[in-house]
Amino acid sequence: MQAHTIKQEALDAIQQLPDDASTEQIMYRLYVLENIRRGQQDAAKGDSQAAEELLKDIQTW
Repeated sequence: MQAHTIKQEALDAIQQLPDDASTEQIMYRLYVLENIRRGQQDAAKGDSQAAEELLKDIQTW
């Protein structure tokens, strides 16, 4: 299986939208895709926070 490039992932995400998708919907889909990619990279590098720690932080807000 060949690794997908960022461009190919973006194209795949856009193709999954309905034909009448608005520019805003396309931009939002790409925004979400980018944030998922960044989160995966952070997790792979160990730059993430455990869910328990995050919940504790949220409770202090």
